[in-house]
Order: sequence, then structure tokens, then C-alpha cells
Amino acid sequence: MVSKPILFIDIEAQKEIDEAIEYYETVREGLGFEFYNYLDGYFKTLQQNKAQFQIKRKPIFRELPLKRFPYVIIYEHNYQEIYIYSVFNTNQNPKHKKTGIN
Repeated sequence: MVSKPILFIDIEAQKEIDEAIEYYETVREGLGFEFYNYLDGYFKTLQQNKAQFQIKRKPIFRELPLKRFPYVIIYEHNYQEIYIYSVFNTNQNPKHKKTGIN
């Protein structure tokens, strides 16, 4: 039996998530909670190894765009771990994207 990889969220990525939740709560009460649940669903998809998303940056940084919200998850995945480097707002300048090598 293969176990699910462990999900690690970088402290900077967690700040991005928290800021997004706070922002969406100012837009509409409960929308921040919806964003969190939606994002969590993507994290679970990654852990279930249902899909491998395209490598965008070397060495092996992948990007998973969210469909409902303008964000992309930047992560690295091996068999035992998934490391989330950033949950990037795509409305920002792409030069500000963070990865583990920044």
C-alpha cells in the first residue's frame, strides 16, 4: 500500500493564503472560507497523486492553476513529500512569483 505524500506549506505560502482569505472576507462574508476550502481540495488532489502538473521551472517546480480563483500553486513533488512554495495571485506581476530558489 502506498501512503499519501506529506504536504508541507512554506511559511511565505501560508502568509499568501492568509492574506487571500482576509481579502476575500472583505469582498463578501464567507468567501474567504470558500477560498480556503477550494484550495484545500487542490491540496488533496496533489496528495492523492491524481495528476502531475507541468514542470514550469527547473529543477522540478510545478504550477497548478486554480480555476475559480486567480491563483496558482507553485510546488515541488516527490514520492514522499509535496512542498508548497507559493500560492500566487495571478493578478500580480509574474516577476514576483516565488519558488524555492528565490
